[in-house]
Amino acid sequence: MIDRIKRNWKIFWRPARHFSFGIIIIGGFIAGIIFWGGFNTALEFSSTEKFCTGCHEMEANVFEELKSTIHYSNRSGVRAKCSDCHVPHNWTDKMARKMQASKEVWGKIFGTIDTREKFLKHRRQLAENEWRRMKANDSLECRNCHEFDSMDFTRQSQRAAKQHSTALAGGEKTCIDCHKGIAHQLPNMHGVEGW
Repeated sequence: MIDRIKRNWKIFWRPARHFSFGIIIIGGFIAGIIFWGGFNTALEFSSTEKFCTGCHEMEANVFEELKSTIHYSNRSGVRAKCSDCHVPHNWTDKMARKMQASKEVWGKIFGTIDTREKFLKHRRQLAENEWRRMKANDSLECRNCHEFDSMDFTRQSQRAAKQHSTALAGGEKTCIDCHKGIAHQLPNMHGVEGW
């Protein structure tokens, strides 16, 4: 038995044409760890506020608007950063959102929204894209911080308590249906039903 183990060990380390199988396996494992570490570091960095506000278009437009909302400054000191609302927390949804966001970089590269005027021109389309995404995932990012089961309806206005306990609890509406503009200014909604 010991001879068999020694023989297999020698086969594992015996030089092939250029490299032994063992070196290829160990090298691949180390390269995989380095790749995964780099990938996760890039993924985390691209979810920071510094990264999100690194371009003029975001810093001068939507980030400035966020600063005047309760999601930025409030009595509890809890502040939402860009990725809290725009990047899902679980890995598969996060990867899908990152791939989707990579298409949005084209707006930066080709100057589609590089001035305030251009941004405002596309603002409604951008907002509707985000609302559609959030409605499709049942406002997942909102629910990462705001748990329906933890809501105290007695501390809400009568209208809010009614909506939360009926439409939201029944699944006919989701957070974004009623809370558009909670962190950013609304685009011109002239001609939109219900506005």
